[in-house]
Amino acid sequence: MTRLVILSGCSGGGKSTLLSNLSKHGFATVEEPGRRVVAQQLKTGGTALPWLDLKAFLQQALAMAEQDYAAARNTSGISIFDRSLIDAASALRHLGDDRWYERLRSEFRYDNQVFLTPPWPEIYATDNERRHGFEDAVDEYERLCRDYDDLGYDVVILPKTGVDDRVEFVLKALECT
Repeated sequence: MTRLVILSGCSGGGKSTLLSNLSKHGFATVEEPGRRVVAQQLKTGGTALPWLDLKAFLQQALAMAEQDYAAARNTSGISIFDRSLIDAASALRHLGDDRWYERLRSEFRYDNQVFLTPPWPEIYATDNERRHGFEDAVDEYERLCRDYDDLGYDVVILPKTGVDDRVEFVLKALECT
């Protein structure tokens, strides 16, 4: 049985750390498309970066997320995604482009249970790939909560706890304990 589980939410909320720890429990994991696009663009001198050309960045993130989705659909077991097609489509929708968003209702479905990291200012940090401020991260989180709910997903907010407790929380929610 194939299950495609999304880990999304506020930037800087601990998704990547949680994903890394979940991989140690044997789950297939998929790194965030946005960070991979940024790394690729910085390496090649490209301009499809969220602070230079947000729309081009989102389109590349969507293309990468679609490839990730297709690859995971051909596996068995649980695959956990750090963000998904929905995240990039939600951001594009916020910019006035709904084309992808409407396709997500039926064409690209993930596991119904979606885990979101809430805003957590105590651990939020910017870096070379995350240059936006905390308030922008909170706005993104609120938009994602709304859009995942609108698309019919069961949104589960992760507790603001250490990574080991978060891993146990996810394992229990996925009925893997």
